[in-house]
Amino acid sequence: MNYQLYQYSLCSAIALMLFFCLYFFFAKTPEKEIFNNYLRSRRTMGVALLALSANYSVHLFCGIRFININAAILMNLSTYFLCYWLFSSALTSLLDRSYITPRRLRTHICLWIVFSTLSGTVLFLLPKGMIQNIGLLTMAVWLITYGIILARRLILTYKRAVQTLDETHSDDVAVYVHWMSVFTYWAAIFGVGCGLLTFLPDEYIYIWILSSIPFYIYLFYSYLNYLLFYEQIERTLEDGKETSSTDETIPEKDIPQYYEHIARNLENWIKMETYTQSGFTINDMAKALGTNRTYLSAYIKERYNLSFRDWVANLRIEYAKQMLKEHPDMNIKQISEASGFLSVSHFIKTFTEKEGYTPAKWRKQ
Repeated sequence: MNYQLYQYSLCSAIALMLFFCLYFFFAKTPEKEIFNNYLRSRRTMGVALLALSANYSVHLFCGIRFININAAILMNLSTYFLCYWLFSSALTSLLDRSYITPRRLRTHICLWIVFSTLSGTVLFLLPKGMIQNIGLLTMAVWLITYGIILARRLILTYKRAVQTLDETHSDDVAVYVHWMSVFTYWAAIFGVGCGLLTFLPDEYIYIWILSSIPFYIYLFYSYLNYLLFYEQIERTLEDGKETSSTDETIPEKDIPQYYEHIARNLENWIKMETYTQSGFTINDMAKALGTNRTYLSAYIKERYNLSFRDWVANLRIEYAKQMLKEHPDMNIKQISEASGFLSVSHFIKTFTEKEGYTPAKWRKQ
């Protein structure tokens, strides 16, 4: 092993994680009640980073890997198991504030204690050789399976949130939570890699230390960026939950009558080009049409087979195409804003997906 490289990698990772811990624990947020859940999530993430930095510190200052390899493996397995739960809880609670409950907390702490106890039994009480190797393999599979289950739960929470955002908001608000999906897959790969690298020879151990640095930088940047949009996303999710809980079931005999009313008013609403206004929700539109969200959402799904956001995006794209043809003096940014898109990049991406060309190329065609 290159001992100097090993020490430098540990020092770099520890310094970075401690800096992020201080930020997650003490950085200020707007003094609004809605940010309490964001603070709880960030502090939970801070506890996870503190646990990992403590693990790294023991490796650096005590040299536990060279004194007792079994103790080092036990410490790593126990720390990763605990941090899997802390990481997933912090992120899941950003999209589901009711996720962390006392019962769930007790369950996972008990699982962590049982896992750590069994790992210690395998490493210190079982005879070395095949029996111990089978025991270690079992613990490694348990650790990896646990991480995958937590990652899957987070991804499902993310997809439900995206569905809520797409069905209630006219703009692509879901793009602000996309980092969570990216981070989840990255965390799953990184976490599984760390679990496996625990058993690798000493000369490769610096790999999992150095690989953690870009991982935590991306996490830190994501939390900073998410703070800018947290209030908007949180309110949108809350509105979606409230409207879902009060949704009415449409009697089959009333469907034609309500749909006829919506279709008639919708035609006038489209002619007025109200869809080019950014930020409106399905509730706003339902009020303008003299109906409610339940009927309007059902009508759009049945008539167009699209989510509310995708349907609005299609209207905006058609409007943008007309502007591209009729106003050659307007640039892409101006057309994007006139069509109701929040950003030029999202406009170009949506337009290209639908038409097969960028707006500039489509205009030339």
